[in-house]
Amino acid sequence: MRVLVSGGAGYIGSHTVLALVAAGHDVLVVDDFSNSKPTIIARMEALSGKSIPIHGFNLTDVDKTERLFATEQIDAVIHFAGFKAVGESVAKPLEYYRNNLDSTFSLANAMANHGVAKLVFSSSATVYGEKAPVPYQETYEYLSAASPYGQTKVMVERVLSDVAKAHAGWKVALLRYFNPVGAHPSGEIGEDPQGIPNNLMPFIAQIAVGRRDKLVVFGDDYPTADGTCERDYIHVMDLAAGHVAALEHLGSMDEPVRAFNLGTGVGTSVLELLHAFERASDRKLPYVVGDRRPGDLAAYWADPSRANQELNWRATRTIDEICADTWRWQSKNPQGFPDS
Repeated sequence: MRVLVSGGAGYIGSHTVLALVAAGHDVLVVDDFSNSKPTIIARMEALSGKSIPIHGFNLTDVDKTERLFATEQIDAVIHFAGFKAVGESVAKPLEYYRNNLDSTFSLANAMANHGVAKLVFSSSATVYGEKAPVPYQETYEYLSAASPYGQTKVMVERVLSDVAKAHAGWKVALLRYFNPVGAHPSGEIGEDPQGIPNNLMPFIAQIAVGRRDKLVVFGDDYPTADGTCERDYIHVMDLAAGHVAALEHLGSMDEPVRAFNLGTGVGTSVLELLHAFERASDRKLPYVVGDRRPGDLAAYWADPSRANQELNWRATRTIDEICADTWRWQSKNPQGFPDS
């Protein structure tokens, strides 16, 4: 298939582009580089051995989105593009709702106008909210989220579900994934957050290369094995493979829309991840214990059995492999991707 990857220069998008090319698909990317740098493109092309057409604009631009579909052959779409910082979404809710919803409206309209009926959506475990039983299962019906970012995922899932049901022949996979971490094994591409990292793994990696002083562990008195929060960390290459599996499964889906959890099914604590990174980097990483952070759940992880069975996919890489690949990326690129 010829696949449009929106947000294809971002962290998960770029790894998925490489997985798509390796699986024999043709890829083009649309990205406004608000959460990435154009210098990643040359590395993606070098790793894939393919020229990757890039369209540099935001999907909220209806005219440019329509023109893209009118001038390019597109068989399917993988939709990553969107603002993604939970804390920022609380401070700037209107920007998040406008960008994440309007970009989806524009994309879905262009698809409908040009007969493109296959879509894989990058959703999130945040749609399960704070009351879903653990492990999270796709059959849980009461979707909600504690942040505007998470609410946009809930809303986009509902929008795409309604569109798929209204348009004969549409097939949509909603991929709810958990905590993406790791990097391409080459060390050439990886997670490069703008500013202070919001997520645990890139923060730990930046401590290891001297960009941050120490980690603050938000609470060590949770009802978990070591008292720190547990999360389901999935290697970004396993996640990318999950997107390829979902894309190739669309044609055989019996229903117009289907949700899939992409996770390992195992919780790993903050301190377990920190100590695994110490082993990978062969250095001691300083940390202090602070107060609990409001809204943090003690532990959650995926039930990935639906994806295991229906997509013939499963996460295979361990926490130690995750940390080794992250350290290879961060140590080779201590300041992330160059600006030019």
